[in-house]
Amino acid sequence: MLPVRYRRRVVDRELTERLGAVGAVVIEGPKACGKTATARQVAASEVLLDVDAEARRAAELDPSLILAGPTPRLIDEWQIEPHVWDHVRRAVDDRVAPGQFVLTGSAMPPDDVTRHSGAGRLARLRMRPMSLFESGSGSGEVSVARMLDAEPQSAADPGLTVADVTVELATGGWPGFRGLTTTQGLSAVRDYLGEIQRVDIGRVDDRRRDPDRVARLVRSLARNVATHAAATTLAADTGGAGGPLKDDTVREYLTALERLMIVEDLPAWSPQMRSRTALRSAPKRHFVDPSLAVAALDSTPERLLGDLKTLGFLFESLVVRDLRVHAQASGASVHQFRDASGLEVDAIVAARDGRWAAFEVKLGQRQIDEAAATLLRFAEKVDTDTVGPAATLGVIVATGYGYLRPDGVAVMPVGALGP
Repeated sequence: MLPVRYRRRVVDRELTERLGAVGAVVIEGPKACGKTATARQVAASEVLLDVDAEARRAAELDPSLILAGPTPRLIDEWQIEPHVWDHVRRAVDDRVAPGQFVLTGSAMPPDDVTRHSGAGRLARLRMRPMSLFESGSGSGEVSVARMLDAEPQSAADPGLTVADVTVELATGGWPGFRGLTTTQGLSAVRDYLGEIQRVDIGRVDDRRRDPDRVARLVRSLARNVATHAAATTLAADTGGAGGPLKDDTVREYLTALERLMIVEDLPAWSPQMRSRTALRSAPKRHFVDPSLAVAALDSTPERLLGDLKTLGFLFESLVVRDLRVHAQASGASVHQFRDASGLEVDAIVAARDGRWAAFEVKLGQRQIDEAAATLLRFAEKVDTDTVGPAATLGVIVATGYGYLRPDGVAVMPVGALGP
């Protein structure tokens, strides 16, 4: 069997840079997003705690045993033996050299496990499933970094149809599922989600949870993807023979899903505004990859193309995933905006130095004018004396070319987005 060729990831450069500056880098992300393959590109030796029983026994007896080896040393799925954390921290202190360890983790351990700070010793790096550019389905011609620099950009048509984009969001950016047929990819994501609901959500904190209740919540999240649905709304939407889930149960399950990095809500952006209109702080509901919502709904690309309202929400979630992947390379984060007057902006990319760009997400070309008007109205309401003007206002669509409108709003197809 030929070895699987590694496909370059946006975080590769960030990983190399951080390893040159600190003793250890912790790569965090949902399982199967490619953490191990990425870490192996820089590692000189490795120990795989999820499959190596001997290594797990050694870690239980004396964690320092699994730290020995050429550096950088990869410790894969470190959270399986969480006391390894303190020993890595101590080893970094003792060795006084950068680039000693790369740790990967598919679940965030309880806060008390990492209570001994890794500040100055360990850097955290977030990974997500692949963007369209990373998977080879997109051109990457429109750079998020250049948008934050206010550079006008154009792009050729990446060649994706709405049907193509629907298949992409339904099968997801999971590296191990690339190359499968659409039917196989849909089945793989359903199996992945089923394993999380049956097994992983209990392992994350050693608490038994009813898989049926978890599945009901996940379906509710899928029905409310890209909305501001509160936990109480999700609870009421769960239904089932036993009645809706309790609000506290929903919040507990959501926390577990967040620790597995399966759910990644989009936080609100709260800039200084010219008016006194109250800003809404509720996050928008998103999975780390829209394919999980499709799997929870037990849907298919064909069915989604017949339900354009649902497809529109899922498309927005796809765009958020890709913006997050590419914004991270610029030290930026992604948010959303909503105020009490009903003004909403789907995505705000905000850099640490104060630069920002705002985007509306629309599945169809006919909605571009409306989206551009929303962005211009939003830009007028922001207090630019305090937060500065938008570097870019853009409408992200499913298909077509990338260009700049006469009103200054950029239009770009999702397949052209890149770092």
